[in-house]
Amino acid sequence: MRALSPRLSRLAVLLPALLLSTPGLAATPDPADWEAVLEEARGQTVYWYAWAGDQRTNDYIDWVAGRVGERFDIDLEHVKIGNTAEAVSRVLAEKQAGNDDDGNVDLLWINGENFAAMKDNDLLFGPFARALPNFALTRPEHNPEVVTDFTLPTDGYESPWGRAQITYYYDSDAFRADSDALDTPPQDIEALLAWAEANPGRFTYPRIPDFTGSTFLKQALIELTDRDEALYAPVEESDFVAVTAPLWEYLDALHPHLWRSGRQFPASGPEMRSLMGDGALTLAFTFIPSEPAAAVADYELPESTRSYVPASGTLGNVHFVAIPYNSPHQAGAMVVADYLLSPEAQATKQDLDVWGDRTVLDVAQLPTDDRALFALDQENPAMLPAGALERTLPEPHPSWMTALQDAWQARYVGQ
Repeated sequence: MRALSPRLSRLAVLLPALLLSTPGLAATPDPADWEAVLEEARGQTVYWYAWAGDQRTNDYIDWVAGRVGERFDIDLEHVKIGNTAEAVSRVLAEKQAGNDDDGNVDLLWINGENFAAMKDNDLLFGPFARALPNFALTRPEHNPEVVTDFTLPTDGYESPWGRAQITYYYDSDAFRADSDALDTPPQDIEALLAWAEANPGRFTYPRIPDFTGSTFLKQALIELTDRDEALYAPVEESDFVAVTAPLWEYLDALHPHLWRSGRQFPASGPEMRSLMGDGALTLAFTFIPSEPAAAVADYELPESTRSYVPASGTLGNVHFVAIPYNSPHQAGAMVVADYLLSPEAQATKQDLDVWGDRTVLDVAQLPTDDRALFALDQENPAMLPAGALERTLPEPHPSWMTALQDAWQARYVGQ
C-alpha cells in the first residue's frame, strides 16, 4: 500500500476528531457518565471474544447473554476462541490496517502476556474499570490483585471478573490402591516427581502452550529455582538459561513417568479432567479451585475425588475483561463488564452447578442478602477445605510465560 503524503498524514490524524465533532456521529462514551453509557448501550450487539474450551464456561456466558439482553437490551454474542492471542492478533492487524473505529472485538477475556501485548501496542480502550458502578464491590484498596495483572498495574484498562489458583485433585480410592511409596498426596514439586516415579503413567500436564500447562511450568519453576526475584522482572533482564536450568532438569526426569511416557500430552485442562474421569489418571490439577467439586456434582468425576492445595501455596491470579480501542460498541461492552461484577453474576458463576469460578468481590463487605448468595456446598467431598486458598503465590512477569512456552516447544516438541 502506498504511503500517505505528509499532508494526508496530518489529515488522517485530524479526521477522527473532526468526525467526533460532526453532528449526528457518536463520540467515544465517557465511562464517568454512566447514565449516558446505559442509554448508548441499548440496542448494541457486543461481540465477546472468550476462550471456549469448557462447556461450563460457555453455558455461563450464554446465561450472561440472556441477562444483559433482558435488562439492558444488549445482544451479547460469544465469539468462541481457543486462544486469547487470536483476538489480540486480530485487533493488532486492524490497527495496522488503519481500522480505528469499526473493529470486530468489543470485549475480550484476557490477562497476563496478552494484556501486556495490548497495553504495549495501545490497543485498549480506557481507563474505564473504576467508573463501573459495581467495581467498588471488589474493594481494590484492600485487594490489590484486582488491579494488578502478572505484576503489571491494570491502570483501569481491565475489569476483573474471576480468580484462579492451581489446585490438585486425586481419586482417593485409586490413590490408596496405587500409592505404595507414599501415604499422602504430593505436597511439593519434588514429592510429585517421587510419586510419579512410583506410579508411572498416572499423572500428566496439558501440552504447552495451553495456559493450564504453562501455569504448571511456572509453578514448578517457582519451587525449583533459587533465583525467584528474577521471575518478577522482564525476562530479558535475567539469565534465562541459568534461572530455568532446574526446571528442564526436573521435566527431563518427570516426563518418562507421565501418562503415555510423556510422548503425548492432553490438549487442555478439561481433557486432563476427562482422563481423570476415565480412570486413566490418579492425580491431576486445575486452575479453577472449585472445578473438581463441580465435576463431581456433574458426575464427571467419582465421589472419591478429593482436592487440595499444598501448605506452601500455589500460583494464582485474577482474570479480566478488556475493551479494544477500536470497538464500535464500547458502551455495551462496559455495561456487560459491569454486570459481570454484580453479586448476581458473580454468585452464579461461583455456583458449582454452573461453573465454580471464584468471585472477585469482597464478599465479607457485601450486604447480608448478597453475602448469602455465595455460600459454598461444603458437603461436596471434593470441595477444598476452608482456608485452603489463603496462600497464593503471585504470577511472574508476563514475559516469562512466552519465554517458557518457546523454550518448552524447542526442547520437547517432536520427541
